[in-house]
Amino acid sequence: MKVFVSGCYDMLHSGHVAFFEEAATYGDLYVGIGSDKTIQELKNRKPINTEAERLYMVKALRCVKDAWVNSGSGIMDFEKEVVALKPDIFFVNSDGYSPAKEEFCRKHGIRLIVSKRVPHGNLPRRSTTALREECTIPYRIELGGGWLDQPFVNKVCPGSVIVLSIEPDMEFNHRSGLATSSRKTAIRLWHTSIPEGDREALAHTLFCCDNPPGTTMVSGSQDALGLLLPGFNKLNYDNGYWPVSIDSVRDNAFLAFLESHVSLIALSPRRDDCRILDNTNVTEEGVRRLAEATERIWRAANARDVAEWGRATSDSFNAQISMFPNMVTPGIMNTIAEYKDKACGWKISGAGGGGYLVLIGDEEIPNAIRIRACRA
Repeated sequence: MKVFVSGCYDMLHSGHVAFFEEAATYGDLYVGIGSDKTIQELKNRKPINTEAERLYMVKALRCVKDAWVNSGSGIMDFEKEVVALKPDIFFVNSDGYSPAKEEFCRKHGIRLIVSKRVPHGNLPRRSTTALREECTIPYRIELGGGWLDQPFVNKVCPGSVIVLSIEPDMEFNHRSGLATSSRKTAIRLWHTSIPEGDREALAHTLFCCDNPPGTTMVSGSQDALGLLLPGFNKLNYDNGYWPVSIDSVRDNAFLAFLESHVSLIALSPRRDDCRILDNTNVTEEGVRRLAEATERIWRAANARDVAEWGRATSDSFNAQISMFPNMVTPGIMNTIAEYKDKACGWKISGAGGGGYLVLIGDEEIPNAIRIRACRA
């Protein structure tokens, strides 16, 4: 029995070894390692250890039959090697699962098994993100109303954007719609943690650093505010880049409710040549639909009405793509179709074009990434 796993395996730690040992219980283990170039493309950073060092360490493990550096790129960098290997099983972590991998396995007759990331014995849970820099600066999920932070949209009709800052429990892919570019600016400013001070004022500083004088396409302020404001926030816009008011909920029990009903499914990162603003058709009817659906999301979530929250989320998303059709691709729509029966509602992270599928569900969705809301 041949078992295949793939990943970066930078800064090899006990979590990696436990994962390999679990995979090896199914058969002979073969490991495909992401190249330095692939890590740069996906994470927008260089690895701590080069591909040669990572390959040497992985091949030295007694549970590994063989290993190599994958020749492809992106999250599917292993395709050529797997076709040649013909494994019986493709073993992944929940944060390494994607619909593209599942479709690949289906096409090639490979069984896909998703690990639960159980540490060995009494060892602590480990992640490369935590070991690398202990950075506590959050990411941001937009849960409704995206584009309403842009004046060319909110001047047509006032409206809100709903954001949730989430803990950096994993290193989300670059260009994934979770404010990774603004987070990178925040790390340049403040290194590993948000400084003391007024969070809205700090968000304004971050917004200005993200958009220096001469910027032709100003990034929305929802990114900076979504990163820095803890809790569940509704940013209310009216003909401007900065919200005229902000509504916030930071109750611990309510945030726990949100965590239990929001899941992410990994898509391919948005391509560098993706032109989201092509074919844009911003209309008063479309903006009004978006604004009204966002208000419904806010009311339903606060009322803990998951079914209505999900419906409003899908309505908000449909209003978005009616005006910005390049947010979605045939592949994204196929993935949504796969999850329609498993969730109450869905949307794409950020401006779309890739990143993550955001699902609102009343039951746990298999193989999905769970999030943890920032409370302070």
